[in-house]
Amino acid sequence: MNKIILSGIDFSDCSVNALEHAISIANKSGADVAMIWVNRPENGKEIYIIDQENIVSEAIQRFEKLVEKYQPQLLSGHLSYQIRKGKVYQEIVRAADEMDAFLIVIGTHGSSGFEEFWIGSNANRIVTATERPIITIRGGVDISRTISKIVMPIDSTIESRQKVPMTTLLAKYFDAEIYVIAVFTSSATEVRDMVKEYVSQVERYLVENMVRYNIKEIEGDNLTNTTIDYAIKVGANLISIMDEQETTTSNIWLGPYAQQMVNHSPIPVMCIHAKDFISSVSR
Repeated sequence: MNKIILSGIDFSDCSVNALEHAISIANKSGADVAMIWVNRPENGKEIYIIDQENIVSEAIQRFEKLVEKYQPQLLSGHLSYQIRKGKVYQEIVRAADEMDAFLIVIGTHGSSGFEEFWIGSNANRIVTATERPIITIRGGVDISRTISKIVMPIDSTIESRQKVPMTTLLAKYFDAEIYVIAVFTSSATEVRDMVKEYVSQVERYLVENMVRYNIKEIEGDNLTNTTIDYAIKVGANLISIMDEQETTTSNIWLGPYAQQMVNHSPIPVMCIHAKDFISSVSR
């Protein structure tokens, strides 16, 4: 049975861009791609101009056009679609669990100011509600779908290293280089030493898995801005983070680190759910 990548679709250019990224990853990993659309009229998207009696048939027609266009680009996998009804983030998470998706890829309109706009707030809800890796791609992001450089920040939290195995897997699929950044948001010696020790553990893991890497130490009072600035500087096309990170004064005022990153990053972001156990990378 092939791995499955779930791609959220609302038929906007933003979500189709995410679909194209999902297909790129599927071609490297030998996965199938399942598209999902959730019928929720109050989301405010263009398709909902159509009357409710015909909206499902319209969605099917649009899906069939996507299958016709993109199935030939999916080299060894199968492109399918589902139509569901309910709350967007709940149905996306439920579908991912039902099909045991190994990755979710969705488009996001970022911090749009419209609470129920697909997928602005829904992207953050999906990130926090799912335990599966999820890649979010902001609307208007025109970036190579080939992953060649992945930025992976490491902080002083135990959970920080849990993103390493999945990040390493993607790096191996694409023969990409991982840019590990030791982010120091505190001047406390014990905290800084902890970050350095975690980075050393990550380095050993990458060496064992024969993945190319680069290590950089960076000072910064906001993990989001520090990570994005560095990713832009090195020309990265993916940022790998946890959905729970250090709490700093900036985070308290600007919102959780993952939410900031999903809303503002001009580079695709992969969020890994923080689990209650220490990742095997710490061995």
